[in-house]
Amino acid sequence: MDTVLLFALGLLAQSLDLALGVPGLRRPGLLFPWHRAPSPGRVRRAWVIPPISVSENYKRLPYPLVQIKSDKQQLGSVIYSIQGPGVDEEPRGVFSIDKFTGKVFLNALLDREKMDRFRLRAFALDLGGSTLEEPTDLEIVVVDQNDNRPVFLQEVFTGHVLEGAVPGTFVTRAEATDADDPETDNAALRFSILEQGRPQLFSIDEHSGEIRTVQVGLDREVVAVYNLTLQVADMSGDGLTSTASAIITLEDVNDNAPGFTRAEFFMEATEAMSGVDVGRLEVEDKDLPGSPNWAARFTILEGDPDGHFAIRTDPKTNEGVLSVVKPLDYESCDQYDLKVEVQNEVPLQAAAPKPERDQARVSVQVRDVNEAPVFQENPLRTSLAEGAAPGTPVATFSARDPDTQQLQRLRYSKDYDPEDWLQVDGATGWVQTQSVLSPASPFLKDGWYRAIILAYDDASPPCTATGTLSIEILEVNDHAPELFPSSGSLCSEPDQGSGLLLGATDEDLPPHGAPFHFQLSPRVPELARNWSLSQINMSHARLRLRHQVQEGLHRLSLLLRDSGQPPQHREQLLNVTVCHCGQDGVCLQGAAALRAKGTGISLGALAIMLASVVLLLLLALPAALLSRLRRPSWDKELLQGLQDDLRDNILNYDEQGGGEEDQDAYDISQLRHPSELAALSAPLGRPLLRRDTPFSWARPPPSRVLPTSPADMADFINDGLEAADSDLSVPPYDTALIYDYEGDGSMAGTLSSILSSLGDEDQDYSCLRDWGPRFARLADLYGPL
Repeated sequence: MDTVLLFALGLLAQSLDLALGVPGLRRPGLLFPWHRAPSPGRVRRAWVIPPISVSENYKRLPYPLVQIKSDKQQLGSVIYSIQGPGVDEEPRGVFSIDKFTGKVFLNALLDREKMDRFRLRAFALDLGGSTLEEPTDLEIVVVDQNDNRPVFLQEVFTGHVLEGAVPGTFVTRAEATDADDPETDNAALRFSILEQGRPQLFSIDEHSGEIRTVQVGLDREVVAVYNLTLQVADMSGDGLTSTASAIITLEDVNDNAPGFTRAEFFMEATEAMSGVDVGRLEVEDKDLPGSPNWAARFTILEGDPDGHFAIRTDPKTNEGVLSVVKPLDYESCDQYDLKVEVQNEVPLQAAAPKPERDQARVSVQVRDVNEAPVFQENPLRTSLAEGAAPGTPVATFSARDPDTQQLQRLRYSKDYDPEDWLQVDGATGWVQTQSVLSPASPFLKDGWYRAIILAYDDASPPCTATGTLSIEILEVNDHAPELFPSSGSLCSEPDQGSGLLLGATDEDLPPHGAPFHFQLSPRVPELARNWSLSQINMSHARLRLRHQVQEGLHRLSLLLRDSGQPPQHREQLLNVTVCHCGQDGVCLQGAAALRAKGTGISLGALAIMLASVVLLLLLALPAALLSRLRRPSWDKELLQGLQDDLRDNILNYDEQGGGEEDQDAYDISQLRHPSELAALSAPLGRPLLRRDTPFSWARPPPSRVLPTSPADMADFINDGLEAADSDLSVPPYDTALIYDYEGDGSMAGTLSSILSSLGDEDQDYSCLRDWGPRFARLADLYGPL
């Protein structure tokens, strides 16, 4: 495609020195440069159109930009068109072309900040729609104008700098932007300070916008905040402008020392009190309130050697608060002259105009008051023997009155004595017992008894002091040891069994208890010939036979002694049953019948008891026979005397036993007490069997050996339970009981149901009428008509 450019702007035409497409102008070489005679090996190329520049914001519209033309056809036989952004793409309608002449027009205002160039494609077609030329690129460049003001990034810039900063100290930086072309002067920005007051302490770099100090004299105590008005301009400072503010705050430094408002302070304090404020010390500091540069710290330099006073700083007012931390005593000192110093928490700057520390005098007058008595020893600890008799002295719990310049008398009384055990002399504080304190008192805690004694003066109002009297109750050896067990059994053969283990207990606390000493009574020297007693440990001994003795019950006299001071001893009886033992050293079955279980019942007493039982049986037998003979008939006299109403006389016994003769379910001898087994000396014979069991015969249980000591009782019971489980003639002991067996027979007749008979002729219901009106109705229903 051969393209001809026509620029409407005369300036552009003159600059190019071209008159393209103007009638009468004949420049065939320039207009059709590709029509030269083709030479071998050379291909014709289309003309590349340079970019077309147009200024933004041009308002004389429509404005012709360029004309394109093809030499393939005559004028009017070519159809021209363009495509691209600004034509058929967003933003649409900016450019258009005359399809017959090829002129391109600008139809809308251009904004370089939105779109700085447009790239279009130009087409040439014949009237039939066929392509005449290859598409040609057409680039339109928007020329920038200074139509945008520079803009600060912030309306207010803030900065901080220490007071007294040296010149050139960086404070903050102002920043701005311009939407115009940065390659032109339209976006060349310059910064300046329009206003900052006098003196001018800050400057701004016109290119970078950095704000710095320019001279000394920044004093926060004079001016704390500076407000600056900033300006930025484009066109290197000669174009459009904008303004903003800069707020610069001076940061405080400790360049002012605190000072007392007065050289001397006068205060008054009450004696015998602590933790109270006496007064305030006022100071002033020009530094920033609340900062460490302003906070004061107070120190007492002189006048308080015992540390009665302290000064703390009030964080809100920065005043020093003088307080009493240790009670004052008017009688010891009635006035204190203190020397106090104040300084800041942080060090003072070297260039500060005043000294770092300031001092003042504080005079404190002590006011005399009535003080409470003071016990010389509180709490007072003493001791007393257990079981002390009434009137036994305990201690003198006395106090002193600190008011030495006042004539006052002290009195004493009890405040807490839960057992009412003590008596206090009201004038002297002398304490003695007035009863015997029980060792089982609940107010004895770990052997200590506590009472509270009061001491008060006779002033108005009186002052009272409280003293604690702690009395340790000393343990006294007043209980002899007791033997346990008091009975036992030994094998008749000395070499069988492990002997009888004996122990002792003592109600006294250590050291008045164990170790215990066991010995045979010296009053019965013949005991040592048959018996031996050996110590095992501090609380147990073992009794053995020296040689074989007669089987049966033997009563031994033992002497037990504790380790108290002085020691307590007691002579006690031990009932020992000597029995025949098996190889395992355990008494055989039947031997326990001779044991007396520690009761020591004599043979005469046993005979009296047996005679009494026989006499009771003889007296009860005639009475039982007489009652048997007087039994009334069941049908006439069974309910005699109960004819009115029977509802409240019928008793319900939820008994579901196996019947009158069901006594053979278990061999309960396996679970009997050893004493009961011992009484069954006769052979039991073959045990009865349950008829509902699948076994017709089982071996009788083996004989069991009685335990020799209480410690073997658990093994004896476990062995019995195991024997019951292994007996095949009965179910195990912990299974459900069977109640469907009712024995071989009964003397009572069978109770048949009323409807069990085939007819009513064999039933006689007339006797029901004798039972009352309620049963008369039944007699009428079932009796003869």
